[in-house]
Amino acid sequence: MKAIIQRVTCAKVMVGDELVSSIGRGLCVLVGISSDDNANDVEWIARKLLNLRLFDEPSSGKRWTESVVDRQLEILCISQFTLYHRLKGNRPDFSRAMQGPAAQQLYGELLNRLREQYSPQRVQDGRFGAMMQVHIQNDGPVTLEIESPVQSEQERLKLQRSLEHKAKAAGSKAPVLDSVASAVEKQNSSGAE
Repeated sequence: MKAIIQRVTCAKVMVGDELVSSIGRGLCVLVGISSDDNANDVEWIARKLLNLRLFDEPSSGKRWTESVVDRQLEILCISQFTLYHRLKGNRPDFSRAMQGPAAQQLYGELLNRLREQYSPQRVQDGRFGAMMQVHIQNDGPVTLEIESPVQSEQERLKLQRSLEHKAKAAGSKAPVLDSVASAVEKQNSSGAE
C-alpha cells in the first residue's frame, strides 16, 4: 500500500459540481492499493499517517515535531489506483493495482482504522471509483511518499526470484547470485520505515 502525503492548509474533492468533502489544515493523502495488500498494510499505513511528525510546534517553532493527531488537524484520504503503475513504453499499466470491490473494501478498512484511532469527524474521504477534481493548497510544500514494508518485502522477493531465474537461464549462478544479493541489499538500504 502506498500513500502520497501532502501537508495542506486546505483541500477539497469535487465530483462534477458537487462538493464531496473538504478539510482545513491537515493532511491530504492519496492512497494506492496493490493486488498484494492486506490488513497488515492497512494497519501500517494508518499508524504512519497518524504518527508522522510533519508539523512544527506552534509555541517554540521547533520543526518536524508534531503529528496531525498532536495538532488535532484533519485528514482527507483519496483512493488513487494509478499509484500502482508501471510504464509499458509510453503507456501506463495498472495491473499491479487491486481491482474494484476488493480495493474498496481495504480502502474502507483504512478509513475505519483512521476514524477509530483518531476522530471520525476529522477524517474525510473522496468518492471511491469516481472521476474527481482534487483541490489542494500544499503547505510548504511538504510531500512524502510511503509504502508499507509488507509490500516492499514482497517486491524484494519478486526481484530475487526474477534474478535467480535469469541466472538459471544464463547457466551461470555466481555472478547473478552476487547481483541478487546486491539488489536485495540496495532495496533494504533504501529503508522501508
